[in-house]
Amino acid sequence: MFSKDIGIDLGTASILVYVSGKGVVLREPSVVAIDKNSGKLLKVGTDAQKMLGRTPGNIVAIRPLREGVISDYDMTERMLKEFIKKITSFRLIKPRVIICVPSGITEVEERAVIDAGIQAGARRVYLIEEPLAAAIGAGIDITRPDGHMIVDIGGGTADVAVISLSGIVESCSIKIAGDQFDEAVVKYIRRKHNVLIGERTAEELKTTIGAVYPLEEERTMEIKGRCLMTGLPRVFTVTSSEMIEAFEEPTSRILEAIHSVLERTPPELVADISTNGIMMTGGGSLVTGFDKLIEEHTGIATHVAEDAISCVAYGTGKSLDWISELQDGTMNISRRKQMNG
Repeated sequence: MFSKDIGIDLGTASILVYVSGKGVVLREPSVVAIDKNSGKLLKVGTDAQKMLGRTPGNIVAIRPLREGVISDYDMTERMLKEFIKKITSFRLIKPRVIICVPSGITEVEERAVIDAGIQAGARRVYLIEEPLAAAIGAGIDITRPDGHMIVDIGGGTADVAVISLSGIVESCSIKIAGDQFDEAVVKYIRRKHNVLIGERTAEELKTTIGAVYPLEEERTMEIKGRCLMTGLPRVFTVTSSEMIEAFEEPTSRILEAIHSVLERTPPELVADISTNGIMMTGGGSLVTGFDKLIEEHTGIATHVAEDAISCVAYGTGKSLDWISELQDGTMNISRRKQMNG
């Protein structure tokens, strides 16, 4: 029985697993629930996410990945093991695995991801940087000598990169993404309405009425929280204009990152980008009006990729085709391409 090679988009918010020949076979939140007393792993993924903020004292639901990198090594390894077990069932040969990482990752963090993959049951682990995987997943031909700009906004990091000839020419990875948008909502509601809301409610607001650019028609949503004055539950309405205000700081940080990458990019590639436009991927790019906001600030046509959330997973999956050409000892595909290119 042959092993199928696997591509994993190891995201802060969710994990997507791609199996060659089958496509994306698993899409689960990166959350684990453990029994604090015995250290036993109780649930992973969706089942564990339902427990966030709702667990009794002895059960903790945690996210082992923070800001795009492993913050709890042991838990990440156990979570990966569960997910790999779920999809490989009985296999004689261990699979080769490509894992996607943020472009600003350090060598120590790279090592931790590779070790976690090996411990979770992979025969070999390769890494690919997120913007490169996102570009492949969005259908861009990265092998041509043509400049493309990718803005990938995930749960923990936003990666901005200029890609040409299968390599990353300029990039910037900032720890401002979906999670920081949620935090910004919690802070804003607390400051403006004097009400405390949970992470889940903040995320719901972001996905339902969240916007970063004025809308033609105002959207509203009724939410519940705890009034900080009385300590009692309170129901109130939030508008999309308030969300624009709440998101002001994280969005301006992402715009600055795009600006700084453009400033450092060679002029020929900037000319290509102004023709090809900017491609947005990742869950964060789905916040209403993000493409319009970037277009207004840069003067470059901006598009959100089809199935933006899965782009990185599809790109990681497609890069599995390169595995057989890789030299032994290659770890980071993105850098290998530049070295050989």
